[in-house]
Amino acid sequence: MSGKRYHIWTIGCQMNEADSAHVAACLEALGYEPVDRAEQADVIVLNTCVVRQSAEDKAVGRIQSLKSVKRRRPETIIAVMGCLVGVKPSPQLRERFPFVDVFMPPSEPEPLIALLAGEDLEAEAAARERAETTRRHAWQDVASVTQTVRHLALSGEKPVTAHVPVVYGCSHACTFCIIPLRRGVERSRPLEEIVAEVRDLVAQGVREVTLLGQIVDRYGYDTKGPDLADLLHAVHEVEDLWRIRFLTSHPNYLTDRILDAVATLPKVCEVIEVPIQAGDDEVLANMRRGYTADDYRALVARIRERIPGVAIHTDVIVGFPGETAEQFQRTYDILAELRLDKAHLAMYSPRPGTVAARRMVDDVPPEEKKRRLKALEALQAEVVGEINRRLVGEIVTVLVDGHHKGKWRGRTRTDKLVFFSHPDDWHGRLAKVRITWAGPWSMQGELVGEATPEEDAVPSAVPAHEM
Repeated sequence: MSGKRYHIWTIGCQMNEADSAHVAACLEALGYEPVDRAEQADVIVLNTCVVRQSAEDKAVGRIQSLKSVKRRRPETIIAVMGCLVGVKPSPQLRERFPFVDVFMPPSEPEPLIALLAGEDLEAEAAARERAETTRRHAWQDVASVTQTVRHLALSGEKPVTAHVPVVYGCSHACTFCIIPLRRGVERSRPLEEIVAEVRDLVAQGVREVTLLGQIVDRYGYDTKGPDLADLLHAVHEVEDLWRIRFLTSHPNYLTDRILDAVATLPKVCEVIEVPIQAGDDEVLANMRRGYTADDYRALVARIRERIPGVAIHTDVIVGFPGETAEQFQRTYDILAELRLDKAHLAMYSPRPGTVAARRMVDDVPPEEKKRRLKALEALQAEVVGEINRRLVGEIVTVLVDGHHKGKWRGRTRTDKLVFFSHPDDWHGRLAKVRITWAGPWSMQGELVGEATPEEDAVPSAVPAHEM
């Protein structure tokens, strides 16, 4: 391969994936081509996560592995991005990794682009100031937004789905969470800018977008402007867009207006991701979540009442400081009771700078954390397996987004993963699939035919939940 080459390594959340896609698009606009191996690249970007210690360890290990690449090829540009960097790169970070050429805060590729463009200035500081100035001007006159934001790279097969950040940072400050420290305060993007970006993505072949925020249902709170319900209505008007999702929500801000938008807008998928984190009130208070277990129960009932056939996803942390066996059992019991469609499970690890790390003792032994995690994993496998088995024999509609091990892969509106075999090219199409086998994490089926976007807007077969 001739010409300039880049390689991006990403770990962490969907926001990081969206940021990496944006960096790729920026690099390709400068004439760079992607390569699979960092050793082949002229520019290497590492997009990092520090939400848990395991993610931070992987990121640090990956950065250290590039020291030899820089030694062999000093002209290689190494850039580190994301939550390891935070809103402002620290001198300690530069001292720790002196071979890194540029550090980029989350969602801000400008320092790297300025460096590659050879601008005669302090690239990082100036680029950050430009980004902030642009954001301020956009809010002063949102009606003047005329330039779309291209997040798709030019090379390779065009993705069917895309992530669109709508609110950056977080101002809620749960005691365990490092995100406010690393991604800064809450900053909502102008509605017109988001809609313009979605239109641009659709013009490039995207058919499903997921609107992202650390607390997505707080969109617009910082500006006192349009809220998430308004945004869903606006994005819904984009022609040739088939599906809309959003995550992650917080129980305290999931208003009836948002739920009604999900229930009434045909393109908005009936999936709600709303973390509980723990099922014990004292643990929830120590986490500074702002609700009780009964509040969460009532919310789940309200969601299911307002959105027929809805799938509800949650997050849970086991082994939070001070969590007793009895308190963990309450978490287990509420998950068994509510029978949610998916649970993202994690063991607590202290994050430097958080309230929990400063003021609480990480006193649950690692082996006990693992035991609790495995108990919830087994429970969820049983619950989700039962939910999915109810779909055997039913016909569901999936948006096909890829090919895996000889089979086409797609997801239902309720975010259930389905595989099927067929010799034709189904990439980017809506397939009607009869489910022949269902497990807790995926399902297999046989192709029945093709669905239209209008047919997909009517929810496909969904299991009835036990209330």
